[in-house]
Amino acid sequence: MRFKNREHAADLLVERLRPQYKNKNPLVLGVPRGALPMAKIIADALDGELDVVLVHKLSHPESAELAIGAIDESGKAFVSEWAADLDPAYLEAEKKRQLEVLRRRRAAYTPLRAPIDPRGRIVIVVDDGIATGETMKAALIWMLSRAPGQQPQKVLAAAPVCSPRAVTEIEKLADKFIYLAAPEQFWAVSQFYWDFDQVSDEEVVAYLSKNAGPLSPPQPESSAMIKV
Repeated sequence: MRFKNREHAADLLVERLRPQYKNKNPLVLGVPRGALPMAKIIADALDGELDVVLVHKLSHPESAELAIGAIDESGKAFVSEWAADLDPAYLEAEKKRQLEVLRRRRAAYTPLRAPIDPRGRIVIVVDDGIATGETMKAALIWMLSRAPGQQPQKVLAAAPVCSPRAVTEIEKLADKFIYLAAPEQFWAVSQFYWDFDQVSDEEVVAYLSKNAGPLSPPQPESSAMIKV
């Protein structure tokens, strides 16, 4: 299966999501930057609300493209078991590098407001494709680990394409995982799109600037490293 572009993929996801979630005011969270155009289309089609979920992969020291885990904007880092024996100093430095990226993005993306409060909401976390699953897992765990009384009603994951090895892990965390294909031959998300242009920070800001209002702040930073 190959998609024309992110808009085409989002339209197909909408067809799967609309029957159950339209007019239920879902909170649709895009994983930056690539998923924001898709999350915008999905939020509009479902009469929901758009925001960004700030998570970033942690890269292997020998390959920037290889995810060994992920970190969320609260500072929690999730490291795959197979990568747990990497140099602790490298893991700590990589965590700090990516946390700084997330801080810069939050300051740029929503400078005048805090993240939209997900408590009691149906939350749909959207990515444009899932390879290792570490970033989506970090986003889901961040949602699910909120304090009692602050938790969403339901947390869904949605992506047009996913590697088979990531499906099981994500299904363990999400109340429901909506995906369109999980091909065995999976090397990179880009192979499933004819048009996979980069999404700029300016585009992300444009999508998010239509949402406003003083809302709940992020959770306090934690330095914990959690193996998953």
